[in-house]
Amino acid sequence: MKTYSISEVAKELNLTTYTLRYYDKEGLMPFVERTPNGTRLFKESDIDALKIIECLKATGMPIKEIKDFIDWCSDGDSTLQQRYDMFMERKANVEAQMEELKKTMEVIEHKCWYYKTALDAGTEDIHKNDKIGNFD
Repeated sequence: MKTYSISEVAKELNLTTYTLRYYDKEGLMPFVERTPNGTRLFKESDIDALKIIECLKATGMPIKEIKDFIDWCSDGDSTLQQRYDMFMERKANVEAQMEELKKTMEVIEHKCWYYKTALDAGTEDIHKNDKIGNFD
């Protein structure tokens, strides 16, 4: 079975070795084996687990809650409901973030239109009656 060094994993996941060491210190990587001298040996499944950790982090989940999830995984089938519920909550959070981003994009698209038409006209005066435009 192929193993990877911490620097190879960091490069693969676009993380720093410092971040991976921090995750380890916080108990997010109990599954990673070590050599007798303490060097971490990552397997493909460890990299997959780290991708899930990064996904959860990207949703804004705190490290402590990610640690709870890792612990639940270690506990096995008795925690399937907790893990399912956690992902359903994450899904709802991401959907809410996406709605907020859609609203943000609408404002940005409006401002792109606003400045493009002003540039084409050579003046912002074209938008004199555009209340949103007057905040510039």
